[in-house]
Amino acid sequence: MDLQNLSSEIDVRKEKIKKLKEQGFVVYKEKYDRTHTLLEAKTLPDGEKVKVCGRITFRRIMGKLSFFAIEDVNARLQVSISRNEISEEDYAFFKSMVDTGDFIGVEGELYTTHTGEKTVRTHNFDLLSKAILPLPEKFHGLTNMDQRYRERCMDLVSNEESRKVFLKRSKFLTFLRNFLGENGFIEVETPILQSAVCGASAKPFFTKHNALNKICNLRIAPEVYLKQVIAGGFDRVFEVAKCFRNEGMDPSHLQEFTMVEWYASYWNFEDNIKFFTKFIREAINCVCDGNMIVNFKGKELDFSKEFKRINYTERINEILGFNVLDYTDVNKLKSKIVETGLFSMNDFEDCKTVGGVIDFIYKRKIRENIVEPTVLFNYPACLVPLARRNDEDSRRIDMFQVLVCGDEICKAYSELVDPIVQRETLEEQANARKQGDDEAMELDEDFLNAMEHGMPPISGLGFGVDRMMCLLTGQESVRDVVLFPLMK
Repeated sequence: MDLQNLSSEIDVRKEKIKKLKEQGFVVYKEKYDRTHTLLEAKTLPDGEKVKVCGRITFRRIMGKLSFFAIEDVNARLQVSISRNEISEEDYAFFKSMVDTGDFIGVEGELYTTHTGEKTVRTHNFDLLSKAILPLPEKFHGLTNMDQRYRERCMDLVSNEESRKVFLKRSKFLTFLRNFLGENGFIEVETPILQSAVCGASAKPFFTKHNALNKICNLRIAPEVYLKQVIAGGFDRVFEVAKCFRNEGMDPSHLQEFTMVEWYASYWNFEDNIKFFTKFIREAINCVCDGNMIVNFKGKELDFSKEFKRINYTERINEILGFNVLDYTDVNKLKSKIVETGLFSMNDFEDCKTVGGVIDFIYKRKIRENIVEPTVLFNYPACLVPLARRNDEDSRRIDMFQVLVCGDEICKAYSELVDPIVQRETLEEQANARKQGDDEAMELDEDFLNAMEHGMPPISGLGFGVDRMMCLLTGQESVRDVVLFPLMK
């Protein structure tokens, strides 16, 4: 619809609303007592009396018999309205005052048309709410992706696939809470406003707390608080946490995202590998209605098969031809890598630490080549200051990630609960931050105080719900699984 026609359509609808109000008609009703949802009504036998309601998404006006469709998030139901069933005045009202986009309540009787479509034969109807703006032209839906994100309301109305995605997201979160609850985990809540940047390597958002006259950061991860809950005696905990990282946007990253983290006392990372494998398989079975084959990024992935395993440190060493664990000086490591001819010194310009260099190589040489569900394990200790050092070689950590089609689906490790080593690693992070690494963590004294009072052995795991939903629904971008992504 061009702008001129749209403006004319809006004027017509506003005039209808004005006229109805002048006649004393309540255009925007307080409520409607329905007897069945549209989905429920579609399952009932012919002859059943119902009161249903929804948005009109289609109208076909004829002489004495017209048809329209009403929808909600779960179903679409056809309705017939006939001059033989209602008064001439009501039928004229429907034809002249009711438009697509309006919400309507219908009381009538179910029957099946000769084409096999379940339909409500209207005995009475009530206009519940009028729409000023029309639905997307011809009800083909919004096709421009930027417009779909900005006008999510109309995207949900006009695109069935979008509705399915967000229904599946809700279904997944329900499954998540049930699954963890059945396995002894307790859901808790931790602060979004925090006093120390800790829990992950990321750039934070900052805000001013006026009452306390202090600068706070928005949570980048719930990790350090959840571990404090464990120290307080809770055996297994989890949180569905809104997190914020002031970094770049791409198909797998948003600055505001939803993360799940769980922590289990007396587990190590191998326990978490087994648990997550069971979790993701049951999640797929639930969300995908029993189908263990997931189509993602043009690949068909079978999650019923045994996951592949890759030793992270060994693979890095194979690529470089030497042991990266032997290097603690970032400049010496850069020079050694440049000698291999695989990278230039300019490639490492933004890498401030040994961990940053190793992570750069991983992202360029390993991550992009992983397609099938794969467990990466045995990471260099310099990558994660909160992870437990391996007993045989303290330069390594007992950590793993699951990757699918180059996307990191989860990260988990045996947690570091040695307060002396933890203080050392956080002091190193604080120094790196002073030297310009704005993704390094700060020293969190409250966290260290809890650890110094004693923590049991722990393994924790975290994953992004948005990225998980991309996998489970076959979407290419996290914006497609977030209802209202922030736009420019």
